[in-house]
Amino acid sequence: MGLLVVFGQIYDPAINAAALAFDRALRADLPDGVIETVPTFRSVLVRFDPLEISCPRLEGHLQELLARQDWLQAEPDDAAQHWVLPCVYGGARGPDLGKVADLMGRREDQVVAAHAAVELRVAMLGFSPGLAYLGQLPEAWNLARRSTLTPEVPAGSVLVAVRQTVLPATPIPTGWHAIGQTPFRAFVPAHRRPFLLAPGDRLRFEPVAEPCYAAFDQADFLRKSGG
Repeated sequence: MGLLVVFGQIYDPAINAAALAFDRALRADLPDGVIETVPTFRSVLVRFDPLEISCPRLEGHLQELLARQDWLQAEPDDAAQHWVLPCVYGGARGPDLGKVADLMGRREDQVVAAHAAVELRVAMLGFSPGLAYLGQLPEAWNLARRSTLTPEVPAGSVLVAVRQTVLPATPIPTGWHAIGQTPFRAFVPAHRRPFLLAPGDRLRFEPVAEPCYAAFDQADFLRKSGG
């Protein structure tokens, strides 16, 4: 069973920050019987075992936690991990970069520079294992999704639309614009922490050339980044 704590009806950085802060506070004082918490763009799902904790008791605990502060004024987590991920933009790894540049009225190099300049927050994980929704890009990136579906883009594709970046950790179908690809893999089943990115983490992309992509060593990268 589960209870859903909702902080708003749309994706907004303040609403997302509230959900992430509430999730951190809940996990710091997790009642027995709670199986997991799942933060999203605007809410936190609390899954629980009704044989260990009753719904009214858990609801009371959540209401008490909600009353502790104005969660919509919550600050981002200063302890969140910061990632700098190499990315090859354009070409075969980012076949939609030219189209995105046309839609934005910019040159391709300007689009790359603008995307790489923004530090993004992992708003949530979902859709497929380890896939991260990253936000929020400036208003110029408020692009509609593609009118056709790409049957499959590879893991590590850097996808953009509606002022967000999506980073899938496995191959997926998508209607988002593929502008690049990183060799970093966010889902590593054999790792001690299979989902390497977590909601609240900070992330930016660093443009690199194809030889840097080919030479990327994930194990070495994780050692250096503390992941």
